[in-house]
Amino acid sequence: MADEQGGVLIGKSDKLEYLRLDRANRHGVIAGATGTGKTVTLQILAQGLSDAGVPVFAADVKGDLSGVAVPGAPNEKMLARAKVMDLTLTPACPPVVFWDLFGQKGHPIRATISEMGPVLVSRILELNDVQEGVLTIAFHVADKEGLLLLDLKDLQAALRYVADNAQTIGTQYGNVAPATVGTIQRKLLALETQGAANFFGEPALSLADLMRTDSDGKGYVSILAADTLIQSPRLYATFLLWLLSELFEDLPEVGDLPKPRLVFFFDEAHLLFTDAPHSLLEKVEQVVRLIRSKGVGVYFVTQNPADIPDTVLAQLGNRVQHALRAYTPAEQRGLKAASDSFRPNPAFDTAEAIQALGVGEALVSVLDEKGAPSVVQKTLVRPPASRLGPVTPPEREQTMGYSPVKGLYDQTQDRESAYEALTARATQKQAEASAQQQAKDDAKAQAQADAAQARAEREYRRQQPRSAPAPRTSRRMGMGEAFATTLVRTLASSAGREIMRGILGGMRRR
Repeated sequence: MADEQGGVLIGKSDKLEYLRLDRANRHGVIAGATGTGKTVTLQILAQGLSDAGVPVFAADVKGDLSGVAVPGAPNEKMLARAKVMDLTLTPACPPVVFWDLFGQKGHPIRATISEMGPVLVSRILELNDVQEGVLTIAFHVADKEGLLLLDLKDLQAALRYVADNAQTIGTQYGNVAPATVGTIQRKLLALETQGAANFFGEPALSLADLMRTDSDGKGYVSILAADTLIQSPRLYATFLLWLLSELFEDLPEVGDLPKPRLVFFFDEAHLLFTDAPHSLLEKVEQVVRLIRSKGVGVYFVTQNPADIPDTVLAQLGNRVQHALRAYTPAEQRGLKAASDSFRPNPAFDTAEAIQALGVGEALVSVLDEKGAPSVVQKTLVRPPASRLGPVTPPEREQTMGYSPVKGLYDQTQDRESAYEALTARATQKQAEASAQQQAKDDAKAQAQADAAQARAEREYRRQQPRSAPAPRTSRRMGMGEAFATTLVRTLASSAGREIMRGILGGMRRR
């Protein structure tokens, strides 16, 4: 619920407590133990921001936040609380779009491997420094050779390419051990079995679809079904960080607006910071510090503010603290950190007040018109106008049927990318190698055939019978041969010719 003065009603202390819209992009935190009312606070803030025309994105970790999609049915307790606060509780709900990385309880939501980048993919896979280095090389080689990394099979293909060309690539970018590549591939396979293959791919999410308003000017509340996703905490936290990073990278600078362009609620925020490397923490701090100039407010929802690093917590000006318990030394340190983060109220001890809060009560401190935190107040959180509890499957289906993004993301696209390109290269290379081998085989076969024919001819000649040798002619002349020879020589001379004519003439006379 948003009032006409430009604020979202949180609840009532000795006065009504509002979150100022012109300070809502200065970020905030909603903290408290399980069962103290954090989800209800998130629900009323989401609806109030929507009524003011501000789109909202929130993860539904337990499933009960989905009730924001249908009007509530106030019970006697809720009506009594509204009466104490001088409120008229009218059932209402904001326009809602359901999303789901697995495409089961909402519209599929996807990102490409390239958009995610090596740092965030390494965090999802829990890679060490050496493995992250090899993965970074795979990304770099893919970029250099124009290979699109869209889905998991593209990344697998790029890693195989790097392993097959490890010697050449290693001389340019550093050692690439095939065993390291194999380890990364096994982790990718494990991630795929967890359902991540549904997330990586196209069509990728358009940020504009998270920043919609309806025909009445109300902001759409995008609810990410995360009850299954939270079972893969690294994927959950890394996805939300990627989404923040994309907003930071793509949105233009707008400064301080009368109201935010988008408010982002990060539930189970401690998962973002648990075991996060220093480089990633620096990235989170940078995004939180600078994204408010893009008109985006970020609200961390967690059990204890101590779960959030001090460098990030210092930037969260709007705070709603539900009850905390302090039985162990660690819980006592968390309680002290929570109480010290508020501007003290002389009327009560903050640490004691946090422990004494009941369900639906909170300590509230928000930024005033000058951007300074207000004195902390004990506040009775207002009841929501939408349903307390989850929607039914038919109600979810009905909401999705009226969704403005219906049909935009339902079918997976698989255009030509690294997998197809590298498969084509391998096929062509194999065909060329086969052709060369066939030519060698043909030449070898021809040579063998020629040799066989030559052997056959030699064998044929060897097997033929030898003919008897002709009798030797004596070179000694007989008397007739001698006379004939002499006569021929005589005829060759002119005298011989005269003798011949004489003989012939003599013969004619006879």
